[in-house]
Amino acid sequence: MATAILAPRRTIIDAILHGRGLAYQIALIVAGSLLVALSAQITIPLPYVPLTGQTYAVLLVGALLGSRRGGLSMLLYLIEGEVGLPFFAPVKEPTSLGYIFGFVLAGFIVGWLAERGWDRNFKSAVAAMAIGSVAIYLLGLPWLAMFVGWSTAITAGLLPFILGDTVKLLLAAATLPVGWRLIGGRGRTYDRDSSPRP
Repeated sequence: MATAILAPRRTIIDAILHGRGLAYQIALIVAGSLLVALSAQITIPLPYVPLTGQTYAVLLVGALLGSRRGGLSMLLYLIEGEVGLPFFAPVKEPTSLGYIFGFVLAGFIVGWLAERGWDRNFKSAVAAMAIGSVAIYLLGLPWLAMFVGWSTAITAGLLPFILGDTVKLLLAAATLPVGWRLIGGRGRTYDRDSSPRP
């Protein structure tokens, strides 16, 4: 029952690990949050929002875990940081908190697309990761603008990150199709709703 609720369609991580129970689902959600926490420690300080490895991890976790687990994993990450665990990048709080909210949305969206086969080839994976990246900015930029204004939000919260985020989304997009090839496309034969996979 927990499997059907948390993972209505299998992702690459399920094809590799073959897990199904509640403990397995919870472990994946926790592991995803910890991966993002670890990536947050890779930081290049900037005035309002630091450049980190987080977005790569967020996009990857979403694709690996699927929509519900990916979104829940990012929500758990948000909670972990808010209760005081040293999981967020060192930033001028609360200016960058909107980006963390964006992680939750991006994790869900990228996971939803991955569940529908967008992670099986490079072009569709790039599109999925790009959509996820846009989702992060859709929440992050307005939040930042409340504190510093739109002009500064664009120049400090968007423009410095375009190149780095493009590289990170390309890396994330390249990871998944390679993974599916390595496991021989085993995800094609299984789906809880019996619909064919790409």
